[in-house]
Amino acid sequence: MNLLKVLATISGLTLVSRVLAFGRDVLIARVFGAGMATDAFFVAFKLPNLLRRLFAEGAFSQAFVPIFGEYRNRKGHDETRLLVDHVSTMLALILFGVTLVGIIAAPVLVYISAPGFARNDAQFDLTVQLLRITSPYIFFISLVAVAAGILNTYNKFWVPAFAPILLNLCFIGGALWAAPYFDPPILALAWAVFVAGIVQLAFQIPFLKKIGMLPRPRFSLRHEGMRRVIRQMGPAAFGVSIAQLSLILNTVFASFLVAGSVSWLYYADRLMEFPTGMLGVALGTILLPSLSKLHANNDTAEYSRMLDWGLRLTFLLALPAALALGMIAVPLLATFFQYGAFSAHDVLMSRSALVGYSVGLIGLILVKILAPGFYARQNIRTPVKIGVATLIATQLMNIVFVFGLDLAHAGLALSIGLGACLNAAVLFHFLRRHGIYRAEPGWPSFFAKLGAALLVLGLLLWFGMGSEQHWLEARGWPRILHLAALVAGGMAAYFGVLYALGFRPRDYYKRATE
Repeated sequence: MNLLKVLATISGLTLVSRVLAFGRDVLIARVFGAGMATDAFFVAFKLPNLLRRLFAEGAFSQAFVPIFGEYRNRKGHDETRLLVDHVSTMLALILFGVTLVGIIAAPVLVYISAPGFARNDAQFDLTVQLLRITSPYIFFISLVAVAAGILNTYNKFWVPAFAPILLNLCFIGGALWAAPYFDPPILALAWAVFVAGIVQLAFQIPFLKKIGMLPRPRFSLRHEGMRRVIRQMGPAAFGVSIAQLSLILNTVFASFLVAGSVSWLYYADRLMEFPTGMLGVALGTILLPSLSKLHANNDTAEYSRMLDWGLRLTFLLALPAALALGMIAVPLLATFFQYGAFSAHDVLMSRSALVGYSVGLIGLILVKILAPGFYARQNIRTPVKIGVATLIATQLMNIVFVFGLDLAHAGLALSIGLGACLNAAVLFHFLRRHGIYRAEPGWPSFFAKLGAALLVLGLLLWFGMGSEQHWLEARGWPRILHLAALVAGGMAAYFGVLYALGFRPRDYYKRATE
């Protein structure tokens, strides 16, 4: 299996999901704007999303996928099936308890995560109500992540990559058709989240059954594989909670700023998730099971080459994305979101956050490439220690940027980006120091050619964009067509220069380890 082809498949499905996500956010911005109700929903949705990343996509996948890959390679189908049964049952019991806590303790959770809302009783009560509806999402979507880890190890990458499309379709249906039937209308989005969790889980069940890995209720603390997963989940949960705590603290800071700050950060983050999802998440999804198989086979040379391949693709694709997001932030935000209740002022405020995020885009994606280099070796403690240092540095930057330099919500975005760059730099240092990664030849010329292509891209965007005021005043198809031409022209110029300098797609073909 060609990993470049797999990456293209996952990225393509992610592109469809992101396009639908933009459609949903355009609808949300048009119907609800950026204010008290949307701030309440984004906080209520962020909490189960954070827990999902903590229990499933984060701690669970880091602990489970390497051990699952080891079982599949060394112990056969029956033992692997028993591992899936025991681990899935254990996680489902934990998640059920977490979901109950989310429903019962919703007021406490809202007060902790957004204490500034306590100044407005109506906003606080609405956030609590929304959180109680969205809390079950953590149960369903975490089981979706379990299924994803299994399917990815069996090289069924497209199935988990398709699941987020269903979430966005539920969101669009809620905003477009269900909102008028709820009072307040924002409740429709919370119920859309609830339904999406069930739909995504149901979608993956037939594929698990086909490969003989549909979990059955089975639980015993004496099962050796499950005990190993539990031991790994401890430090993994701590490590992931560090990253999620940083996001929660940013929400705490934002809740004390002017109304709309949470929403401005959200809309900027939505644009940032486009490259991080299409590249960072996609590459991380491919690398973890592939590296786990290589580690199980003791193939250290190919392990290093796999990391080198991921790093080159990251720089090749993430650097132009970061440059473009920073330079054409206003055209992007205005074209996608400036409709209805979302004003020109909201565009400019969101622009400040997007520029801050773009500074750290390369770091955000590199972390998703470098961290699997440790996780696949079942070494979770090293990334955890680095994460603790990053959290401290990020919060110190928050204090300096928000209160010292008065950058408001833009300072929060900048601190996240710079913190990710620091995290990536230290991860890279330790991979080199421990001899896990050894750079392949050709990096200096690689960066020189990238620099030339980025220069051409920057000049084209600068002269092709025109004034920001033009984008704020333009409407409809002229603005859409201008943005499409700008993006298409930029991509053609960037990759055209690289092609002229000798870059070829075949140079990045990579076979998966079976």
